[in-house]
Parts: sequence; structure tokens; C-alpha cells
Amino acid sequence: MSGRNGLWRVADLPTTRAGVERAFSYFTAGVRLGTIAQMVPAVTAGVATSPRPGAYLASWLAAAAAATAVSITTLVRRRPLGAVAAAADFALASALLALGPLVLASGERFGTWMAYQPGYALSIIITASGIRSLTLWAGGLLGIIAGYLVYIHGEVGENMTSTAVGNIMTYIVYALVGRMFFGYTRRIAHDADISRARVAELARREEERRAQVMMHNGVAVMRLLTEPGTEVSRSRLIGQAEVELQRMRSYLRGRTLAGDGTLVGGATGAEPPAELAVMIQRVCDRFADLNIDALLDLGTGLSIPAEQAEALERALESLLLNVRVHARASGVVVHLDGGDGWTLTVRDDGVGFDPATMTAGVGLREVVIGELRMSGLDIEIESAVGEGTTVTIRSEPGSGAGRRTRSAYLDAP
Repeated sequence: MSGRNGLWRVADLPTTRAGVERAFSYFTAGVRLGTIAQMVPAVTAGVATSPRPGAYLASWLAAAAAATAVSITTLVRRRPLGAVAAAADFALASALLALGPLVLASGERFGTWMAYQPGYALSIIITASGIRSLTLWAGGLLGIIAGYLVYIHGEVGENMTSTAVGNIMTYIVYALVGRMFFGYTRRIAHDADISRARVAELARREEERRAQVMMHNGVAVMRLLTEPGTEVSRSRLIGQAEVELQRMRSYLRGRTLAGDGTLVGGATGAEPPAELAVMIQRVCDRFADLNIDALLDLGTGLSIPAEQAEALERALESLLLNVRVHARASGVVVHLDGGDGWTLTVRDDGVGFDPATMTAGVGLREVVIGELRMSGLDIEIESAVGEGTTVTIRSEPGSGAGRRTRSAYLDAP
């Protein structure tokens, strides 16, 4: 909502429990003030024909004052009446019906707004259906019906019996419909609030997961930098740390870091595919101390979507970091095979582990398995204590990876 006029635009109300209650307050005020508008034109004639003009006017003013007070109260409270006020509302309607024969002339209890009491009682039945107490609602409805029976006593002849019965049925039907309307609308708002809370929680968890994914490798590199090592190993780590630092900065700014270190995202549109073998070789070069044997010839010319390449690059970095920190391997083989889809295998000859007893950490669970599967890639991890570890990453056949021909390179801008 914006501006003062927004307070009165039901379409702009939030679809929350508070918004629904405010809409109910508008509905209540509209029905009650509309009833007063129908009562006003006939008040002069009603006073003139009443056997007790003073009593008629007093009862009419009591009804008008109550309707006005209810309208103002609900608008200020931004929700329907509470139990006490609703009970008083029902009691007033029942009393006005019971007193109707005393203030109305004979023959005027049906068909005119000089006899405002039945219409006023109907407005209360409709608007008071929003009270939460089922007992109070049912008791109030029965009280109004009892008052209406007193109202028609001695006036119902053969020609008016159907009208009287129809009015009673109208009270019952409108009460049930109003109750259903208020209850179901509140349920919708309640479910909407729960759904919003769940979405917010899922968004928070997803953002937390993304933060873990984006920062895990950087934290691992920084930890390695704090450990003693040769100048050569530290210089290589510093280069990796710079890449991870840029990646974390780009994440905090809401952008994505491409594999070549450039920032992408925002309004630039879709990014071009990445050359798979080139990206893998670039990652392997960052881990020259691991004695990596990169066999990528069979995948030369393969390209994959930029988003998938980013996830694969982070996963490969995390795998090689795990080898550096935990595996104590003397060598690593990285093999890429093309075809209908592609397969990337990373094998080390390190200490290995028992998959049945190992609990996956953030790096393996989120950065490797989670991100790759979310990107549409399959992953298998095989390991045994003392026999090293093999990680196999596969694309689905026809998943978007393809070879770029020489003409495609020449035609590229």
C-alpha cells in the first residue's frame, strides 16, 4: 500500500492473517453502515405511524448508534468484534425484535423499512459470524430467532406464514454462509502465512548452503596458508587464495566469478559455454604440487553450459584440496572421456577411506555431490582404506555438452 488512499483499497491489503482481519473490518463496516442507509429514509414515516413515537425513535437511534459504533470500532481495531461486543450486538438485535410489536403499527411488521428490526438483525447475523466462539455464535443466532418469533406473534395470518418462515430460513442460511466465509478465508490466510514462513526458511537455508559452497574452498586454502611449508608451495597457495578471494567477493556482491577470473551475472544475459578440457586443465595447474597426470585429449573441443562449468570447477577444486589435505597421495590421474556425453575421472593413490563409516563434510556433501547433482551431473565415489579414491563425474547423454567445430570457432565473435 502507498499513500493515504491505500488504507481503503482492499485489493492492496496483504494476504496475511492481519490483512484478512482488516478486510473483515471493512466488510463489517460496509454492511452495518449500509443497513443504516436503508433505515434512514423510513424513520420519519415510522415515527409518524408508530403507536409510541418516542419509543420507536429511541429504539431506532439505539440501532443506528450501535451500527455506527460497531463500524468505527472495527475500522479502528482492524478486525471484527470480540466476544463481549458480539454478545451485546446479538442481545440488542434480539431485544429490538421483541420490542417491535410495541413500537410498530398493526400491519407494518412486514415489507417496509419502517419495520427496520428484521433487516437490522440480518446485518448482525452476517457480520457477527466472524466471532471465533462457536457457542456464542450459535447462541446469538438462536436468540435472534427467538426474538423474531416474538416479533411476528399475533401478526402472522395465512398469507404471511410463508414470509415468516422464509425470513427465519434466511437468518439460518446467511448465518451458516457467513460462518463458512469467515472461517475459510481465515484458513486461507493462515495457510498463506505458514507457506511464506516455510519459503523464508527454505530461502535462508539455501543461502546458507550457497555461502558454504562459495566459501568452503577459500577457507581450506586459507587454512593451508597458515601451515608451515616451502616458499614454492606457499606461492601456489597464494595464487589459489586470490582466485577464491575474488570468488567470495563476487558472491557478497551478488555476482558470479567465471573460471577465467572475470565477473559475470546481472544484466549481461546468458553466458557462453565453457570449454571443458581447458577449464579442467586450468584447475589442475593450480595443484601442480600434487603430481597430477591430466589426460584430457579425448575431451578436446567439448563445451558445457557456463553454470554447469562453474559447479564442476568448484567441485574439482574441492576434490583436489581434499587430496592435498587428507589423501597423502603420491600421484593423481585426471581423465576426461568424450562421446555421447562425457565422463571425468579423478583418481588418487592415497590412504583412501571407508565410505560406510565416513561422514561427508561440507566440501564433499555440498560443494561436490550437492552442486554437481543440482547441475544435472551424476557422481560416484569409490574408496577403500589404503587403496586410494576414485571419483567419477558423468553428464547425461545429450545434456548440452557438445563439440565445437573449426567453423564454429571461426564464426564466433
